[in-house]
Amino acid sequence: MAKKYGKNRDKLEMLLWSVALPGFGQLLNRKYLKGFLLIALEFIINVFGNFNKIIILSFHGEIQEAINQTNYGWLMFYPCLYFFAMWDAYKDAEGESKPYAFVPFVFSAYFVTVGLIFSPTFTIFGILIGPMWLPMLGGLPTGLLVGGIIRWLLLKRLEKNKSTAT
Repeated sequence: MAKKYGKNRDKLEMLLWSVALPGFGQLLNRKYLKGFLLIALEFIINVFGNFNKIIILSFHGEIQEAINQTNYGWLMFYPCLYFFAMWDAYKDAEGESKPYAFVPFVFSAYFVTVGLIFSPTFTIFGILIGPMWLPMLGGLPTGLLVGGIIRWLLLKRLEKNKSTAT
């Protein structure tokens, strides 16, 4: 079937809209209730976690003040919401889903959360990184790498099981 632009949305498009704002990919996938729920949760967590203040302060280099403004109890929900929304939009989009494609999303959420936990005290070469930069710098590459390796191992196991079953 030929792709009609504006009608069939591909997985990358849904993923990137969910990166922009959790819930946007779901809206484009016509999952309206889920999309609006994710957008509402995004705003609730953002407001109660003081995330916009943290982003502005971090870009201005005011890391200690960003730490002081962080409501960790609320912000801890953000990585899982964010990566779940990306995964969910990706899996519901047009096209074939690859086996174990969810694994890098799960590990990214995990490592970003761990980065957030250690952000008030963790330093790199004596420099405090803070609640925005540490999760991004340490969590995303680590989560994607570890998740990618685990996915690769699972795919190898799947291939091995298929070859022994035939």
